[in-house]
Amino acid sequence: MKKKSLVATCTIAVVSGISLFAIAQLPPPPRMHSVTQRGVLELLPATSTPEIKNEVTIEVIGDDRVIRSNGIPNHKTGTFPNRGNPNRISAQKHEYRVPARPEVADRITPMHGEFGVAVNGVPFDPGAAEFFAGEPGWQYEPLSGAIALGIDVSHAHVQPTGKYHYHGLPTGLIDSIRVESGKHSPLVGWAADGFPIYAVYGYSKPDDASSRVQKLTSSYQLKEGNRPGGDAPGGKYDGTFVRDYEFVAGSGDLDECNGRQCFTPEFPEGTYAYFMTEQWPVVPRNYRGTPSNDFRHGPRPGGTGGQMAAGPQGQGGPGGWARPSGRGGPGLGPGGPPRPGEVLPWFVQESLNLSESQTEQLAALQTLVDERLQSILTKDQLRQLQRGELPGIRGNRAGGRPQ
Repeated sequence: MKKKSLVATCTIAVVSGISLFAIAQLPPPPRMHSVTQRGVLELLPATSTPEIKNEVTIEVIGDDRVIRSNGIPNHKTGTFPNRGNPNRISAQKHEYRVPARPEVADRITPMHGEFGVAVNGVPFDPGAAEFFAGEPGWQYEPLSGAIALGIDVSHAHVQPTGKYHYHGLPTGLIDSIRVESGKHSPLVGWAADGFPIYAVYGYSKPDDASSRVQKLTSSYQLKEGNRPGGDAPGGKYDGTFVRDYEFVAGSGDLDECNGRQCFTPEFPEGTYAYFMTEQWPVVPRNYRGTPSNDFRHGPRPGGTGGQMAAGPQGQGGPGGWARPSGRGGPGLGPGGPPRPGEVLPWFVQESLNLSESQTEQLAALQTLVDERLQSILTKDQLRQLQRGELPGIRGNRAGGRPQ
């Protein structure tokens, strides 16, 4: 009995120590579906002019390129809320720091949140919290049309926090910066690892700026045959799910990160660069460099509780946000403590050098855990977690019982 009591006390202590990390700061609550075929992607026309003016600054400070914005696009959008998306666009307080002089890393890193940020300050966030109701790891591709998500003609929609974000080619932005056939794409944005992002058009010879300009193609292809079935979805690999695609080296112009080493107008001496493509993945899903933690979903590594690490307006908690250098606030690991119900903290995942498949399966498992946790707790209990109002928790970060 004493052993059980000790275990229970330790469990309470750990949960108490991390319970200030709000469930509200997770990605949008996951939804489960049984659809196994892609549909028709119906894009909303750009009929709405944002009521708030776009604000964005991009500057190099020390070793970082700092992008700050209010997240309001500089172009017309679809109407939000709408039938597929009940959220309204609102001003954010985005601040992203990426390496000003990025370097190619020893290994590829899968995306764990937003891929990057556009030059207008709107983030690229190609994933969606939509999963198959069965075997973990089957995430729906938001541009497949299988699930109606209220996406507009710029392949964007709005999160519950009011954050407008791009899932695919940002046509409104592309028109405003004049991406045109026959000309190399201008700079479209910055990836989380600091390398530049371009759209569709690049030199036919990567190391020759005098070569003709062409549409660059992805090297991802649909898998052949049918999905496993059983607890997993069945049916033909048709692009309904992210896992319907596989990388086929040499089948296109770009590598598994949808990028290449090349010359660009902004980097005439060469750089690694990402290209958004007309084919899947459209927005890249892997990094060649080391991504900044500022683009991760959920509480930012380095937050210490209280106001959370990244609220709806992006305010940092007392510990601030972890930067590319990896500095973080106090807690269970170099980047701060995990949130309630977290299966494997971000720093543990990074240390395990997980494969892309393992990362996808862990993400799906985490989705199920998050959904279950939210179904167990009442709305009032969730609100308490969000506000840090649990009795005996404030000022008690060591996790001990209140006396």
